[in-house]
Formats: sequence, structure tokens, C-alpha cells
Amino acid sequence: MSWRRFFRRTYWDGDRAEELRSYLEIETEENIARGMSPEAARRAAHLKLGNTVRIREEIYRMNTIGLLDTVGRDLRLALRGMRRRLGFTLAVVLTLALGIGANTAIFGVVDGVLIKPLPYPDADELVSIKHVAPGLNVDQLRMSPAQYFTYREEGRVFQHIGLYGDGGRTITGLGEPEQARALFVTYDVLQALRIQPQLGRLFTEADTTAGASAPMPMILTHAYWQRRFGGERSVIGRRLTADSNPAEVVGIMPEGFRFLDMEPAAEVIIPIIFDRSRLTVDGFNFSALARLKPGMTAVDADADIARMLPIWLKAWPIPPNTGRQVFENWRITPAVQPLKDAVVGGVGDLLWILMATIGMVLLIACANVANLMLVRSESRRQEFAVRAALGAGRGHIAREVLAESLVLSLIGGALGVALAYAGLSVVVATAPTTLPRVEDISLDPRVMVFAVVVSLFSSLLFGALPALKHAAQHGAPLGGSARGASASRERQRTRNSLVVVQVALALVLLVGSGLMIRTFQALLNVKPGFATTADLQTARVWVPPQQVPDPERATRIQHEILDKITALPGVTAAAFASAVPMEGPIRVWTQTIYVDGQSYAPGTMPPMRRMKMVSPGYFNAIGTRMIAGRDITWNDTYGRARVAIVSESFAREVWGSPAAALGQRIRESPQAPVWRDIIGVVEDVHEDAVHQPAPAMAYWPVMMENFSGAPLYITRPVNLVIRSEQAGRESLLGGVRNAVQSVNPTMPVFLVRTMRDLYDASLARTSFALVMLGIAAAMALMLGVIGIYGVIAYVVSQRSREIGIRLALGAAPAELMRMFVRQGLVLAAAGAAVGLVAAIALTQWMSSLLFGVERLDPPTYAAVLGVLGMAAALASYIPARRAAAVDPVETLAAE
Repeated sequence: MSWRRFFRRTYWDGDRAEELRSYLEIETEENIARGMSPEAARRAAHLKLGNTVRIREEIYRMNTIGLLDTVGRDLRLALRGMRRRLGFTLAVVLTLALGIGANTAIFGVVDGVLIKPLPYPDADELVSIKHVAPGLNVDQLRMSPAQYFTYREEGRVFQHIGLYGDGGRTITGLGEPEQARALFVTYDVLQALRIQPQLGRLFTEADTTAGASAPMPMILTHAYWQRRFGGERSVIGRRLTADSNPAEVVGIMPEGFRFLDMEPAAEVIIPIIFDRSRLTVDGFNFSALARLKPGMTAVDADADIARMLPIWLKAWPIPPNTGRQVFENWRITPAVQPLKDAVVGGVGDLLWILMATIGMVLLIACANVANLMLVRSESRRQEFAVRAALGAGRGHIAREVLAESLVLSLIGGALGVALAYAGLSVVVATAPTTLPRVEDISLDPRVMVFAVVVSLFSSLLFGALPALKHAAQHGAPLGGSARGASASRERQRTRNSLVVVQVALALVLLVGSGLMIRTFQALLNVKPGFATTADLQTARVWVPPQQVPDPERATRIQHEILDKITALPGVTAAAFASAVPMEGPIRVWTQTIYVDGQSYAPGTMPPMRRMKMVSPGYFNAIGTRMIAGRDITWNDTYGRARVAIVSESFAREVWGSPAAALGQRIRESPQAPVWRDIIGVVEDVHEDAVHQPAPAMAYWPVMMENFSGAPLYITRPVNLVIRSEQAGRESLLGGVRNAVQSVNPTMPVFLVRTMRDLYDASLARTSFALVMLGIAAAMALMLGVIGIYGVIAYVVSQRSREIGIRLALGAAPAELMRMFVRQGLVLAAAGAAVGLVAAIALTQWMSSLLFGVERLDPPTYAAVLGVLGMAAALASYIPARRAAAVDPVETLAAE
């Protein structure tokens, strides 16, 4: 076979026909020349050549592939049939487009977040390293510098291992001072990622050695380089000032580089510098990643770290007044996992649940289309009977139906891809900040292949049943018979079964959506411990020690800034703290807190507590109630009073009641030289998110003597909390910046947000799941109602003669209406029964998404059954009312 001729078969068939005609003419002329009459000459030429049609057919078969030719013919027939029935075609295509488009969009999210490898070379070799400390009741203990050096020098499975953290650096000397988002890394982090700079170089080990000569090396990200330096290549070697320290730009990262899921994205990269001579075993403040050697796994890394933990504990000094037994009792064990799993976190469960949910919508859509195809088959029964009588086999008829299903699904899939593209744009724009790897979500080739596969699967799903039904009727008599009536009843049972499936799946989705609504209501009812109104503005400022080395002077600068902000028009309260609730990347720190009068066995420690430093008036400004006692004052702060405030849960856990906690004493470590008196108890604050328990907290003044090993301890980066009706508006923000810069013109204001924004962000994951499940449930309910309506409407159309006779014999229209509504409700009840069983089983997967509600929540199930029942009654009532309005005289006359 010639492929060139295959694609031009029509042309070559015409060419062969012309050759055969020429041959006949030549042969006829030669026969005439031999003395034959024209008629005899032409007959003799035909007898010599043979059957020209068979010759052309044989040549055509030699230049074609039978299967492709048959499929092409079936597809052309399907397209012609679809053009003749545009209403049916549009209904099917739109239904499939919704189902396929929704599935493609959600798969695009799943692919970008869960399936795609991280955007680094050989990303499967990258792992995240954490620890578990059961003795300390900590399930995510980060890494200490001493562990880092031990693992780097003693490890057998790592190519590179490094520590990292995030924060900020105040960049000056480039116009207005700016707080740049900073990524802090040891030199081997970027080497582990195998990312080469676009310009300059990466850090070396010498850059992270204590005592290295100034200036400090700095790498810029591509976006920051473009924004602040206009993409000038001469920036390499340029000197900057970062936190009043000299810095030198040594490299530019490539465009598109993003470190894991750091949010907001890093702008500058700074080396972490350790003085090994001053390290002890503790200081678990850093995240860690590593690149494994080829052939090694996370399990191998776990085993190797378990081998090195005793080496680490023996090789490094122990903090004063602690004892090695304390760390041994922590029972630290490694928890190594692929880096992608660490980045994705627990969002995988949510996405797979959404994927399964949208998959149910596609099943409902396919059931709906199958019902449409079955209904349409009634109008084509005579057509297929004629074809069978003319010799068409069962396979030919079934193949033609499947071809039509394929064309419909491919057109629906193409439209669905367009809807998925728009849907992904909306998802990316509205995705919660807790959804990782949003920048990797796209309509890439893998998602397109998924769309094609889903389209083909859909064509088989809704096309197989009608095809089998048509094939089973092969040879049915043209005029119909009792057998045809039986077949019609069988088709009716099939359609009823499909509606039951639709209703069952719709009920499952409605239950899931209802449980998320109840979860969202429960979250809204949680008192977060601070005001969630829109009049609370937060912003962060930083007093660098290089500019203001004296701690008390730095605190007085912060106080002066506060006074100027308080004097701004419309500001009713202002304060600051080391952190505000639900900040995200910047968190309160955790430490053991010792209680006076409580003894601890040798080698044991009290539980870990959250701690925060607050200025006077902080609780009033942020809306946290004082339950007992009083607030910290500026006299306490500047007088260096040994005072503290604790949360209600802390007070109840240790002393039984808030009032009993007043006058008790606590300290931050066993070696702390002083005890601090508890002067107040405040309500619990949900520091992380409203769906997570409020931690037991200790609050300290912003300036203290002999705290955490420092003669005078202060917090230099602080979050301002400003109460004003102008919160979020430039009028207030401009005033805050002017107030800050009037005190220190080199001090930037950054991380500007409202407390309402932070609170809403804590609900974003639940809101996202609620919206997705709500959309799926609405689509499922709509398709289920359409299915019930379609079945009842078809039954009414088929039984019009019976309805006319019943009415003529005196049947009441209301009774006929009740009969058809009853049939619709029976279908809905059967589907609901199946759906309830499925919902009870499948909602187990949703348990991790629920808060304040059980998966078998009776009000949710009762509400869903009520909504489904009303929808089914309405879907049945409309065609039933049409049946009751039938004119018996016209109906019988038509018959």
C-alpha cells in the first residue's frame, strides 16, 4: 500500500476510472478497425477488460486500510446525524463539557501540586530532614547546627545537606529603605538543589565560616534584580547595605527560581554563618534538606541518621544546667521524607477528595447522556430495523452508535478543555495561600492527555449501553410487536436504573457539601481570642542592632514610634508584639517554662509552651480579653519588673483557675536566675488557625533583665497592631510610614496586613473545599433533577394514548398527576437509599477536613434528603402536570 495514494484515494480512483474508460475506447476503436460494428466492438472490449467496478474496488482496497476506512465512514455518518439533530447534540455536548472540563481542571491542580516533580534537577533525590521527640511530645523537631555539622561530616547517604530559614533584611542605599524578603541558607543548600546562577556564583564554604572577611556575600533573585536594578549585569560586585552591614552582590539566580513554597517569595539570599566553637547540642531552629546519593532512599537516610544521633549527642557540649540525660530522654528519632511530600504537606487528602468528587459529577453526566441516547434510540428503532433488513450486522450498528458517542465526547472534551483553562485561571487566582505549588498549576501536555483519556472513557461509558441495546434488537420487525413492547419496558428499566445512580451520586455530593457547610459554620463560631473586625491594621518594623546597639534605646525608639502612631487621626489604640496571631511564616517561639513549686525528675523537663513578648496595651488593641489580674505597664517595662502574663488554658492546666494563677511564679529555663510573677491571665488565642487548638501561652514584657541568657533581652522585630476605621487604606498606611521614618528614616515598614486578612486566610482551605464541593454538588443536583424530569417526561409522551383513554373514562387529572409524581419520588427514594449507604462509607475520607461536626451528622443528612426530595417532586410535577392537561378527544383522534 502506498501512503501517498492512501491519503488521495478519491483522486486516484478517478484517475483509474479515466484509465479504464480510455482503455475501453481504444479497444473499441481497434475492434471497429477489424470490421466489427460499434455495438459489437464495445461489447467485445467490455468482455476483454472485465467488470470495471470490481477492478476499481480492488484497486481501492489495495490502497486503503479497511479499519480506518470503516471508522472514517462511521464518523462521517455520525457527524451528519448530529447536524440533523442539533438540539440533542448541544444538550449532550454541554453536559459532557461540564463534566470533562471540571475533571480536567481539578486534575490540573492535582498534577501541579501532587504529581509534578519539584522544579529542580533529579528532584526525586531531594529529601526533607526533621526529627520526632516523643519524650518532649513534639512530632516535628527541626535541626540544630550541631546536628547539621555531624550529619554533614559523618553521613554516608548524603551528597549535600544544608540548613535554611526565612526572614528579612533592611536594604538601604538604593533610595527609600526597603525590607527585602530573605532566604538564609548554608552554602550547600543551593548546591543540593543543583541550581546554577544566571550571573556570578553561588556561596562557598568560606562564605559561611565565622570570622570571614566583610562584606557579607548576597545573591539576588531574578525578580528583585529586575525590579531594583533594572537587570543591569554590572550589579555583580556592587556593595549594598543590609541591616546596616556591608554586603556584596555575588550572584543572580535564574528567572523562575523559587525556593520550595516560600511565601512571599525570597528576594535576596543570605548565607548562614556559624561559629562552631560556641555551638551546643541544642538550637533546633532550622529546617533542613539534603540530596541523597544515587540509589539511596529516605529509609536509608533514616537509618543513617539514627546511627549518627548518639555521635552528635556525645560530640557537642551540653547547655549549662541541663545535663545530657535531658536530651536522651527526648528520645529523638529521624523523620526523613521526600522533599516534595514535605512541601505538599497534608493538602493531598483535600485534592484527592475533590478529584473523586468531580469524578462523580462526570459519572452523573455520563448517566444523563446515556439516558438521552436511550430516549433517542426510540426514534431510530425503525431506521436500524431497515438497516438490519438490508444486511447491516449487529457489529456494524453497534459500531455506528459508538462512533457517534466518540464524536460527541471528543467535541465535549474540546469544549471542556476550554472551560478547564478558564477554571484553572480562577483556581490559581482564588487558591488559598495554604495551597502549595500554585505556580506549578497549568494546562500542560499531561493534563491534555488526561482530557483525551477522560473523553474516550466517557464515550465508552455512555455509549456502550445504547450500542448493546441496539445490537440486541437486531432483526426486530419493522412495524414493532409485542417483543418491541417488551424491549421498550426493558429500556425503561435501564433508564430508571441510570436515574437511581444519578440520584445516589448526587446525594453523596450533597452530603459532602453539607458537611463542609456545617464545618464552616463551626469554624465561624470559634472565638479566636482576638478581634476579627476590619479595623485592625498590622505592620512590621525592625530596629537593627547595628544602628541601635543599646537594647533599652531600641525599645524607647519602638515606644516613640507607637506614640506617634497613636496620635494619628482616627487611631483609637496601638501596641506592638513580637508576633501577632496567624502570621504564617513568622511565629511565636516555643520553650520549656518552669513553674515555682513544681519538681521535675532528673532528666525530665516540663512541657513546651508558646511564648510571645508584648507591649503595654497589646491585649486591648488586638481585642484579647483580660480574664484576671492586670496588663503589663510601661513602668513595668522600663523598671524591668519581673512579671509575666499567661493564657487561660495555661492557668487552668497548672493551677486550676485563672484567679489561682495570679501571684504564682514562672521562669523560662532552669538556669534562669530569676522567677517572674504572674500578674494577669488572658483568654486563649488561636495562634495558628481557628481549626487548631489554642496553645498554652506565656507573655513577657518587651524588655527584661536576665532573660534567655541575655543581661537585657528585647525583641527588635515587632508587629504593630493599630486599631482604626482607616485600616487597610493608604491614608493610614502613609501616616504609619511617616511616623516610623520621622523617628528613623532608614527603617522600612513591611508585612502590611489587616487582622481580618489573617483570619480569613486561616479559613481559606475550608472555604476552598467548600466552594469546590458546593459547585460539584450543585452540578450533581441539577443533572439528577434533569434525569428525573427526562424519564417522567418520556413516560408521559409514551403513555399519551393511555392517559387520553383514562381521562375519557373519567379519571381525575389530579390522580394522574399523583401517579407520575409518585413514580419520580420512587426513583428518588431508591437513589437516596443507595446514596445514603455510599455516603456513610465515603465520607470517612472527609474526616480530616471536618471540624466541629461528625461525618454522620443527622441535621446534614436530614437537610440533604429534604432538598433532594423537593427537587425530585418538582422535576416530576412539571411533566405530570402536562399529562393531566392532555385533551382526550385530540389524543384519541390522533391515534
